[in-house]
Amino acid sequence: MVDVQNDFCEGGSLPVDGGARVAADISSLVHRWHSKAADAPSYDVVVATKDHHVDPGDHWAAKPDYQHSWPVHCKVGTDGEAFHPNLDPQPFDAIFLKGEHAAAYSGFEGRTTDGRGLAEWLREREVSEVDVCGIATDHCVRATALDSAREGFDTRVLTALCAGVAPESTAAAITEMAAAGVEVA
Repeated sequence: MVDVQNDFCEGGSLPVDGGARVAADISSLVHRWHSKAADAPSYDVVVATKDHHVDPGDHWAAKPDYQHSWPVHCKVGTDGEAFHPNLDPQPFDAIFLKGEHAAAYSGFEGRTTDGRGLAEWLREREVSEVDVCGIATDHCVRATALDSAREGFDTRVLTALCAGVAPESTAAAITEMAAAGVEVA
């Protein structure tokens, strides 16, 4: 689950339409998995990523270009950095924090609080298949899915559990992910 945080949902500093719905839908899926419901997917582990900015340099800008620079978002210690209230983080096996002092889009740039990277953490648990969902399809979901495939994981993006910034950039991201061997479901 990628970056389902207050700042990326309606009312946040970088809101994505549908973010609150995605948070609720992911939470429902994770709870069905955790309770071993008959209709739940069979995952070995479920993890989350969070934008976690302390001072990411020129990633934040007073006059952002919305490609390489953005308004202040997901600042550590603010409500914007927290998971959206529609998402219950209790069932997550690990949370990977990314972007403390630089821009970071992919969950594979993140680390647990004890310093473990996502690829290393997944390999330690013999995970070979990765489903990706979250916010935003055309930015952090895209980067995470592409890195997952580059790392050798069989990767699938669950588009019904994603929200994108704009239809055009979301469509381009889906095309790019599919061309890189990511299954788009």
